[in-house]
Amino acid sequence: MSKFQNSITINPAKSPFFYGYVILFMGTLGVYCSIPGQTIGVSVFTDPVKDALGLSRNQFSNAYMIGTIMSSLFISRGGVWFDRYGARYVAFFATLVLAATLLLCSWSAQMSEFIKQALNQETWIIPFVLITCLFFLLRFTGQGILTMASRNMIMIWFDKNRGKVNMFSSVALSFGFSSSPLWVSALIDGNGWQNAWRYLALGLFVFSILVFLFYKNKPEEHGLFPDGYKNGTETDDKTPQIGYKQFNLKEAMATRAFWMYAFMLAFNSFFITGLTFHVISIFASEGYPKEDAIAIFLPGSVVAVTVSTVFNWLSDSLPLKLYLYLMLAGGILAASGFLFLAYPFGIPFLVAGFGIMGGFFAVLNAIAWPRFYGRDHLGAITGKVMSFLVLASALAPPIFSFFFSTFGSYRLVGYLGLAFLTFMALASIKAKNPQ
Repeated sequence: MSKFQNSITINPAKSPFFYGYVILFMGTLGVYCSIPGQTIGVSVFTDPVKDALGLSRNQFSNAYMIGTIMSSLFISRGGVWFDRYGARYVAFFATLVLAATLLLCSWSAQMSEFIKQALNQETWIIPFVLITCLFFLLRFTGQGILTMASRNMIMIWFDKNRGKVNMFSSVALSFGFSSSPLWVSALIDGNGWQNAWRYLALGLFVFSILVFLFYKNKPEEHGLFPDGYKNGTETDDKTPQIGYKQFNLKEAMATRAFWMYAFMLAFNSFFITGLTFHVISIFASEGYPKEDAIAIFLPGSVVAVTVSTVFNWLSDSLPLKLYLYLMLAGGILAASGFLFLAYPFGIPFLVAGFGIMGGFFAVLNAIAWPRFYGRDHLGAITGKVMSFLVLASALAPPIFSFFFSTFGSYRLVGYLGLAFLTFMALASIKAKNPQ
């Protein structure tokens, strides 16, 4: 079986150049192909799908929230699969399941009607439960497993140059994700929401073949070393730094650094998701028109891409604790702008703050874990972190909404954010690199 598999896949050892660059391209493409399972890819389908299923906006949003929370409970298991079976098989099956789920989503209206007739029940609960289960699969395979496996694979193939390759990947994904609503919307407008999901599924089935052919687990399995170094031919100061202590998940979770970095990344997911979901309402509550609310994302993206590009490049030679505190500063800036949105400096603070947070998120979420804890248990560790991020993103919209409906203002979010970030700044003083 092994000989058969090797005969139909690419041998990295025979590549005319370091195969890690193929990994960089394929891993970046893998994260991009997770868009149908990301919020940015699902949100475009909201209006036509909820109408076809006969669900209200609140019912549809709650189904998405529940499905996302459910997926967060299982993503850490996907990390264990990554460590056990490798990026190739985990990403391959995640892509296949994501594609199959998109096909089921395209038939969700017909499936809902069939179940209603079979049970002789005309109730909103049936489409609600159905789409909740489909959202669970979308979020688990797309946002969770495929994203994690693709990103981890890139980090495993590079060590000393991890920051530089992550820079290229982050910039490409920033532009790719920001443009995706345009072409997904065009696909829906031209073909209908059902066929749009089917075309996306077809694309993922094709991509699964590429995953099977080109995804590789570790360079050592093919007689190679991270960054393309050759054993015994490089000087001491250029040899790959792979002799780290390899922490398992339990050992990683026993360190302060794990919790401080994970909580900061989760806060970014919470704040950005809540802001994005309620941005028009947030700005309207402070007297701003819809146009001002939507306009904050372009400059925020420019700040994020700039920060990500510069600090990814420098990350190979700078301590990540500096990055953590810069990200904390960005969070404080964003929370202050959120809190004082009605003032002239509110919007600039908010835009700069969430842009800085987003830029450092792209750096730390990829680089911190292999640098701190090694590569052998990277899947389990990043899977646990990913579960925190997904849970935070799922809880943000209802919590933002609860504060507004209860207190008539979103400002309490800003106060709580500042309190949390102050605690993080103090607690992170001793959050040292475990290596």
